Amino acid sequence: MKRIFLTSLIVILTITAGFFYVENRQLHHTISENELAYEELRTVQEMEQIQLYYLQQPRTEVPPANYDTWLRSKEVADQLYQDSEGKFKKEWGVFLGEMAQQRDIDPFLVYELLRTETGGTFDPTLVGPETRYGHAYGMAQFMKNTAPWIAEMAGLPYEDELLFDPLYSIELSVEYLSFLYHEYEDWDHALTAYHRGMYGLEKYLSENGHAESWYAVEIQEKADKFNWVAYVN
Repeated sequence: MKRIFLTSLIVILTITAGFFYVENRQLHHTISENELAYEELRTVQEMEQIQLYYLQQPRTEVPPANYDTWLRSKEVADQLYQDSEGKFKKEWGVFLGEMAQQRDIDPFLVYELLRTETGGTFDPTLVGPETRYGHAYGMAQFMKNTAPWIAEMAGLPYEDELLFDPLYSIELSVEYLSFLYHEYEDWDHALTAYHRGMYGLEKYLSENGHAESWYAVEIQEKADKFNWVAYVN
């Protein structure tokens, strides 16, 4: 009799455990779907913010490059080429220098961001690890769900293959950083948002009470070591 009772009890407990296991998995699945839907909504809202930013920008022509800007860009390129032991090509450095001057951004911040994103390789063909949102591509590690609308708002063409073009990656990163700094007026916030997304920045702020992520701090500290004199207007 006791054996029958114990057997029945084990069966009941097994069924109950299986039921709760299935319910728990379904609950986690529902939560994950809700989180994904919310983050997709936040991505749309971020796109709208960028669109509004570019619509509000004055319609002024970018001043053409000249001898002075070229000298500054060349000096920057020489420093970056030497610092990277030749990994960051001089033509990339000159292009970065020109783009940074047009957007009034520290080129060394962008350089250190690209170094961090590629693990120090500056590999234009880099494909990041798979996430639930897909892979990140190229030297600036943009994802295919965000890069097209950043490019569109900045007036740049877009094809997936362009993410592997180092000059395109540089320009896209400068454009996006320009928007983020304009949005937050602070490099801790801007860089953390670049790394985590604007929604990810909000979560980081709520959990930590500040925007000084390792990513933002490391990039700024490394950028500070460069000669900034060449960029003083």
